[in-house]
Amino acid sequence: MTVEYLPVGIACNLSCEYCYQEGMRDAGNINTPRNWPRAKAQIDKLGQTFAVFGGEPLLAPISHLEEVWEYGLNRFGSNGIQTNGVLITDEHIKLFLKYNVSVGISIDGPGELNGARVKKQSETDSTMLAIKKLCEAKHMPSLIVTIHKKNGTKVEELLDWFTELVGMGIYYINLHNLEVEKGMPDLAMDEVEEIQTFLSIYEWAKHVKVSIEPFTDITKLLTQVEPSVSCIWNHCDPLTTNAVQGVNADGSRSNCGRTNKDGVNWLKADKPGFERYLILHQTPQEYGGCQGCKYFAHCKGQCPGTAIDGDWRNKTVHCKLWYSLFSHIENDLRISGRSVLDPRDKEAKLLHRWANEETHGDVQHADTPHGDNHGDHTDYAIGRGVRAIFLEKAPDATT
Repeated sequence: MTVEYLPVGIACNLSCEYCYQEGMRDAGNINTPRNWPRAKAQIDKLGQTFAVFGGEPLLAPISHLEEVWEYGLNRFGSNGIQTNGVLITDEHIKLFLKYNVSVGISIDGPGELNGARVKKQSETDSTMLAIKKLCEAKHMPSLIVTIHKKNGTKVEELLDWFTELVGMGIYYINLHNLEVEKGMPDLAMDEVEEIQTFLSIYEWAKHVKVSIEPFTDITKLLTQVEPSVSCIWNHCDPLTTNAVQGVNADGSRSNCGRTNKDGVNWLKADKPGFERYLILHQTPQEYGGCQGCKYFAHCKGQCPGTAIDGDWRNKTVHCKLWYSLFSHIENDLRISGRSVLDPRDKEAKLLHRWANEETHGDVQHADTPHGDNHGDHTDYAIGRGVRAIFLEKAPDATT
């Protein structure tokens, strides 16, 4: 799992057009008073290294960030942060080095390619400068790049930038696909465009020394029995988000913001449930399910935060993208002579585990690469509660 400490809640200095946290901001759930001793006690209880998260965590006073990272280094030996990079100063970089802070930066490209995130070119320039300074200090950040019309339709420019980054020493890039259900048709590419953009990046990545998600994860899922992969592939329960243990500024607990569609920071459930995945396995694809999909054991309907109509009972709205990537990468693996797993045995084990409400390890958030892995397993059975949800969702699809 990944532990995230939010020192300023979800307050941010930018207004990204596609931000999944906007629902919480619209509802006024932006920040809480800071109580570091209580927050620290929660992190102590969780007992593992953590990332400073937001919103934009660098809005917090640098003095507070230093006390947080001093604690993190002494307690766990390392720290992490996910930031848009605009506010990084030389003083921040000194702290990153002093307290062993792994830095993740969210940016969608240079110039106009970053236009969905910023209003001023100077903001992109500040982030680009921060990346350069970190690389010069041999403290290479990882990057999150969201793909949309403003950068995905200019894939040659995007790849030129990636090539430049690799030359600077960047070795980890996490591609996010746009959450189109957020109501931004002007930013969303059509399915064919999106698939082609991801495949173009995949083909480029085969010839350079860089780790790019989701391609490395998909390769692991196709070839490894117990892969260490990002939380989006690991049957996340939207009511407890086992992969992400959020600790708010006041020490209260929170879930991953990607599943929060109504703006309310609901309390975590006591234990994870797997109703969504039992439902998806039985629901025909025309009703928003995954019945009969050859990649179900690997994909599991993907992140509930990207479900069709914002309803976690549905599979991801990006089903065609992920199916295309799995199919393309599987074909590549077979051509190269690598062994590809038969997913049927894995699917049966997963269904068994979910039906018996077993837990098996933790999962990683993978925005900043500092999490651990989560094993997959399952057999088929539907309990009364699961079947009730299933019947309510797709009454004409029952068997």
